[in-house]
Amino acid sequence: MDISLVIPLLNEEESLQELHDWIAKVMQSKQYKYEIIFIDDGSTDTSWKVIETISTSNKAVKGIRFQKNFGKSQALDAGFDMAQGNVVITMDADLQDNPDEIPALHDLIIKGGYDLISGWKKKRYDNVITKNIPSKLFNAAARKTSGLKLHDFNCGLKAYKKEVIKSIKVSGEMHRYIPVLAKNEGFTKIGEKIVQHQARKYGETKFGIDRFINGFLDLITISFLSKFGKRPMHFFGLLGSLMFLFGVTSAFYIGVLKIYRLSTKVKTILVTDNPWFFIALTAMILGTLLFLAGFIGELIIKTKSHEKHYSIREKLNF
Repeated sequence: MDISLVIPLLNEEESLQELHDWIAKVMQSKQYKYEIIFIDDGSTDTSWKVIETISTSNKAVKGIRFQKNFGKSQALDAGFDMAQGNVVITMDADLQDNPDEIPALHDLIIKGGYDLISGWKKKRYDNVITKNIPSKLFNAAARKTSGLKLHDFNCGLKAYKKEVIKSIKVSGEMHRYIPVLAKNEGFTKIGEKIVQHQARKYGETKFGIDRFINGFLDLITISFLSKFGKRPMHFFGLLGSLMFLFGVTSAFYIGVLKIYRLSTKVKTILVTDNPWFFIALTAMILGTLLFLAGFIGELIIKTKSHEKHYSIREKLNF
């Protein structure tokens, strides 16, 4: 199969038929073998019924329906798990991503040899105050932290080599950082393409200003995970060992001081009256807890690496 289109959605009943027809037209014009995977992330409107209707007339249309709203990252992860195409393209369901971009994205992966191509909505039709300015600040921070020189990390229109999406795990709200996740897995040929952004035709955006706050928090998380996500003991264990060593050294100092004063018959005080006693005790306790945190982190990675963070209610055409 040439292309898998993975499309997460939430309450997009008005745009789905039009989006499908547009995609199908592009696919047929290029004679691609394709599949369209719609992931209904807990819609409360008739989105799933629309997907069912479309799938009866086009067997290339497949559907995944979540039990409830789990989030875009979980929807993408479910779609990636099912995708079979040599090239996997993600796009939003609100018609703001242009399906006419698909052939060029496909060629960059197949002919250009890229592992991942990220879209860049250079000219946007969003609100300047609530979306454009925060987006610029967010992308600047992401570039600085990740080392990837991409202009638009949050663009939903991206293309991937199949091996990329089968190697990464998208959870929480990490969909913004899929290029970073791919880089951490060793896929370094990551490019960018300017894509056309279109004004929303139906409904309202499902994302508020809080997504940028969450985005910055996720950026801190992924910065840590990129360095220590697969070896937490290297961080917590080292920090815990240093802390414990400091506590033991402090305790040794207190003991030597006590012995010295006793041997010289200098007036002594109770060990518990020495502030260094509490500093040493606290340091040893914290060091032990940090070491245990690293050990538990290692156990979690070994036992929970394949756990899914969503539940599927039903599927279509799989």
